[in-house]
Amino acid sequence: MAAAFELTRPEHRGRFQVTVYQLGWRLGGKGASGRGPADRIEEHGLHIWMGFYENAFRLLRECYAELSDQPGRRFADWRDAFSIEPGVGVMARKTPDGWEPWTAAFAPRAGMPGDPLPGRHSFTIAGYLVEIAGMLQAALANLQFGASSEPDNAARPFDFNSNEELAAAIAKVFKFGLLATFAGALQALALLEAAFRAAAPDWSGALRDLTEAAAGAIRRLAEPLADRDSDSRRLWDVIDLNLAVMTGIIRFGLAADPRGFDALDNYELRDWLKLNGAGARALDSPLMHGVYDLAFAYAGADPARPRQAASVALRGTLRMFFTWRGAFFWRMHAGMGDVVFAPFYQALKRRGVRFCFFHRLENLRLADPATLAPGERSYVAALDFDVQADVANGGEYQPLIDVRGLPCWPSAPDFSQLADGARMAQEGREFESFADRRRVHSLTLRAGTDFDAVVLAVGLGALPQVARELIARDRRWREMVENLPTVATQAFQIWLREDFASLGWTEPRAVVSGFIHPFDTFADMGHLLPQESWTMRPRALGYFCSALPDPPPARDANPVERAHGPSFASDPDYAHRRRREVRESAVGFLDRDAAALWPRAVAPSGGFRWELLADPSGNWDANGSGATAACFDSQFWTANVNPSDRYVQSPPGSTRYRISPLDNTYDNLTIAGDWTACGLNVGCVEAAVISGQLAAHALSGAPKLEEIVGYDHP
Repeated sequence: MAAAFELTRPEHRGRFQVTVYQLGWRLGGKGASGRGPADRIEEHGLHIWMGFYENAFRLLRECYAELSDQPGRRFADWRDAFSIEPGVGVMARKTPDGWEPWTAAFAPRAGMPGDPLPGRHSFTIAGYLVEIAGMLQAALANLQFGASSEPDNAARPFDFNSNEELAAAIAKVFKFGLLATFAGALQALALLEAAFRAAAPDWSGALRDLTEAAAGAIRRLAEPLADRDSDSRRLWDVIDLNLAVMTGIIRFGLAADPRGFDALDNYELRDWLKLNGAGARALDSPLMHGVYDLAFAYAGADPARPRQAASVALRGTLRMFFTWRGAFFWRMHAGMGDVVFAPFYQALKRRGVRFCFFHRLENLRLADPATLAPGERSYVAALDFDVQADVANGGEYQPLIDVRGLPCWPSAPDFSQLADGARMAQEGREFESFADRRRVHSLTLRAGTDFDAVVLAVGLGALPQVARELIARDRRWREMVENLPTVATQAFQIWLREDFASLGWTEPRAVVSGFIHPFDTFADMGHLLPQESWTMRPRALGYFCSALPDPPPARDANPVERAHGPSFASDPDYAHRRRREVRESAVGFLDRDAAALWPRAVAPSGGFRWELLADPSGNWDANGSGATAACFDSQFWTANVNPSDRYVQSPPGSTRYRISPLDNTYDNLTIAGDWTACGLNVGCVEAAVISGQLAAHALSGAPKLEEIVGYDHP
């Protein structure tokens, strides 16, 4: 959508006529959502936008502005569709069987994501070091004196007129042994902050010595205080991990390395942090678990095998914590399909973009090498599609439904619009399932006749199927699909008849990760309930999600199957079987682990109180005190195992295998998706939007690369 939006800007004066070919009946891919019974919102997982999504917010804000002249829009402005979510948290083990939530609220910051950037911002390594040093001063003073106390020996700010003055100040720290006290450690951090702010050129001498000496002194002075209480423990984890990041950046000379964080791509994040001084407790802390859970960063979805490249993790985490504007998290006021993809669809339709739903790409055909002239680059000669359904009477499929004035995507296609739709519905056609290969006919588009250029924007997991000629001919493409793995994900949503506070949740509303597997992330999404159409409105709505392990690969599995899970085109029950597994996991999770979140959701005899679940049919009386786990069938759950739905991981050493949308190896082909080399290189909305903008630039020269925020991030 980002590429289509950029290519159809008025500035191009109609130069590009864009057609989007879409599998099934809705847009969005991994971010798609639909409306089910009682108009309830049903998502692929948990979708929360982050305050550092500068490019994504800018495009969406422009989209809403274009549609603002439509009368009666329920979300007339982007601020109607989003609200600030200050709460973030992790779950921490108190005992082998007990948990406690650690939550924090981020006060709103100046500006809004998508606003023009201020002249001075943090998108440099020196900028991050300034932020880290400042945060460490606040955290260290808090650990020593407590959040409500004001230290009387706070560090004084430094200002230098020359590198000589800086060197003299550093020498004084060592000469007078200032690092022996908390006050001296705070002064050293203030000195480092001033040096980083001045972008001092000496990153390897006295500055490195001071950084390492300060980190060592702070650990000696502050770590003993970590055992006072849980607040001190979590504060120490923050200090210890950030000391390691600051030390490592200086020690590895990243500020002067043209590769930036990519110089660390071969390191696993925890290994690199340990190498730079982080202690065992911090490395196994709830905060670290949260970092890995956020990116589904476990080899084979195994929580015992965390794998995340230090390069990608540091870049993403530093952007997340130090460059957000407005709010750390932003909650959507409806499903992501309703808030994001429906407006983009409507705006693009107004611009003249053509949408062809129910088109499954089967093969991207390359030109025969024998037909190429000397020096001519290879190109995409044809695109082969299976058409899953035709629209009745040759018309255009209308994908959106109206939910009390809000255009939304349904969770199922409208078979009444399809030719022979009644029979397809009776047969149970599953247009989004990789295993359902049924078609009504085929379609081939040819270069020069039907298209001039292609933006390949499928998920990475689908490439072995749709781009097999590219993979067979081009070593880079083959190495990318073999070395850049994906992981399936799972999610469930429950609607409850009592609110979370009455069930025993004592913390403010927050997005919480680091919980027990198989569902490590939870969010209170009750703000969505007014957007649904229940006869008797539930009191609470909870979303859960996590990575979903693949079955063990066969002994003779090829590298692609090991990287992207089993090929199940010949196993029509695979997706159904995995969905049944997710249901059983969710039921077991609620029976066994929900008590850690909601102590009063447990029945007197043990296990989950199934009568709490709200049935969208309105038959709440059926879920009495004798209710069983069968009540879970009225809720929503999903196993995201289709190749295009799998989440792209970033293990150590994988960045080099990503291909850029700017790559011009093929004359009429560019690519888009969070699996490309887009500068962020992690699975998220912002990475997908940056990639789409790069694809548009590859075809049109716009947007300018310097206008894509963070693309040239170090």
